Amino acid sequence: MQLPEFFDAAPRIAVRDPLARFLGAAAEGVIEYRYADVVKLAGHSCPTVASAYLMTRAAFKALYPDTLPVRGEIRVELRDGRTAGTTGVVANVVSLLTGATNDTGFKGIGGRFDRRNLLHFDAGIDAQLRFTRVDSGAAAGVSARLDAVPFDPRVASLLPKCLNGVASNEETMLFQQLWQARVRTLLLDFADDPQVIVVRH
Repeated sequence: MQLPEFFDAAPRIAVRDPLARFLGAAAEGVIEYRYADVVKLAGHSCPTVASAYLMTRAAFKALYPDTLPVRGEIRVELRDGRTAGTTGVVANVVSLLTGATNDTGFKGIGGRFDRRNLLHFDAGIDAQLRFTRVDSGAAAGVSARLDAVPFDPRVASLLPKCLNGVASNEETMLFQQLWQARVRTLLLDFADDPQVIVVRH
């Protein structure tokens, strides 16, 4: 599988998963996620997928400043409805990284490790997402301001041509390059920019 080189240069996210430790799936339960992992989950790479990845990373840093985030012990609320816009895409990425699910997740073992009822939609919050630690109740709201990430105006004319199957090979390749260039810029240049990935405690 050949992926763009910048995927590997994107920030990585490490978590500690008590269930993974309990079942011997990972030493000490430590799991490292890369941007390529969420691309494989979503089936594509775009600013929405990248922003969901970065918003989760920012929330982890805010809620666990001195230790690894605990996967499976974080409640996530999304401001929008599950079928609104790209909410479903964001939810899938967040669910992968946090372990949080609504009613379809892992039921647990002996009353432990239950991942259900940790993911909620239509939340009355002023951020795009809110992450809450189950153990302490500490919370962080996170939003992505993608309008601050520059994009090449040629994308606007190339996209419909590619969608309608009338783009030349050269135009198709250019569209793909420009599309991923914006994702690269977001991941490598704006990952820690508080004006783009906005965190509220």
